[in-house]
Amino acid sequence: MDRNPSAGPVGKDLPDVFDRMKGRPEDVQSYAVMLKDGDLNDRVKAAEWLGEIGDPAGVMPLIDALLDDSTVVRYTAAKSLGLLGDKRSVGPLTPLLRSESHWIRRAAARSLGLIHDANAVDLLLPVLADAHHDVRASAVWALGKLGDPKAADAIRLLVNDPRGDVRREVTAALESLGQNRPHAQLPNL
Repeated sequence: MDRNPSAGPVGKDLPDVFDRMKGRPEDVQSYAVMLKDGDLNDRVKAAEWLGEIGDPAGVMPLIDALLDDSTVVRYTAAKSLGLLGDKRSVGPLTPLLRSESHWIRRAAARSLGLIHDANAVDLLLPVLADAHHDVRASAVWALGKLGDPKAADAIRLLVNDPRGDVRREVTAALESLGQNRPHAQLPNL
């Protein structure tokens, strides 16, 4: 299919069309078509707006977009699935925790935290050992959002992480889990 932005009925007026459509739940189907058939910019915008609309009808097109050729589209779809908070997304987001892209791993971890599925805790615990600090911080944040105290000991292992963003998330997560102070002393952040 041609992904040329000037092709099709919307042509060069595409930005105006998107602006008019944004936030109208009745246009979920139009966004789904753009997410599948649009050029890269169209697909990214459609993935973003499907999340912002908040209509559960956007879940399946976003899940399909997790297989898009573009890292940016996959990242945006993963983020938007978190905004929708639909538990059908947990399974499709799970393999993204092992993506080559740290951005996609980060988005998947954060989205799992927003979805509030208890099964996500066990999925996120191994992500605490990720090589990239953004991913570790996002996993800690997500575990804090999920609120399962069984994650506290694993989170506490990162109390002396070399990265400040991770240490800040550790403090916040432990507080949200009712563990007001970590066992190890946190350095000043």
